[in-house]
Amino acid sequence: MHKYLWHCIICSRTHNYAFRIDLGIGFMQKNDRQSALLSLIGTSEIKSQNVLAAHLAALGFAVTQASVSRDLDAMGVVKVNGHYALPRENVGSGFGEIEIVPVGPNLIVIRCMSGLASAITVKIDAAGIRGIVGTIAGDDTIFVAVAGAADQPFVQTAIENMFT
Repeated sequence: MHKYLWHCIICSRTHNYAFRIDLGIGFMQKNDRQSALLSLIGTSEIKSQNVLAAHLAALGFAVTQASVSRDLDAMGVVKVNGHYALPRENVGSGFGEIEIVPVGPNLIVIRCMSGLASAITVKIDAAGIRGIVGTIAGDDTIFVAVAGAADQPFVQTAIENMFT
C-alpha cells in the first residue's frame, strides 16, 4: 500500500489517499470515473474541463483535462448556455440515430447520420410545427430556429414525436 499526499485546488487543503498497486486492485475504473463525471455535471454548473478535472481529482481520480475531454465526448455530454449538460437520449427512427439538443432559448440542434440532414429537415418543414421560424440543414446537422423560449419545449417534443 502506497500513500500519497495531494493538494486540493477546490478546498485548498492537503489530503492523503492510498491505493493498491498489485493487480490494479483499488484503481478507479473508467466507468466509475464517467459515473462521477455525470454526477458532477448533473448537480453543478460546470463551465470548464479543468474544473471537472479538479473535482475528479478531489474525489481521488487521477485525470487530466485530455482524459476528461475524451470521457465527455464518449458520453455525449454537450455544453449548453456555457456549462456542461447531461446528454439527452437519442431518438430512433427510420433515419437512424437522431440526437435533439436544445441550445439557448431559440435554437435546437439536431445531429443525424451523414447525408440525412436535408431529408429530415424536409420532413420537419412539411409538418408545419407551430413555433419554428426556420431550419438550416448541413450534411449531418440541422439548426431549428424557434420563435421564443416558451415555444422551445413544444417544438422539441413535436420533433421527437415525429422520429420515434
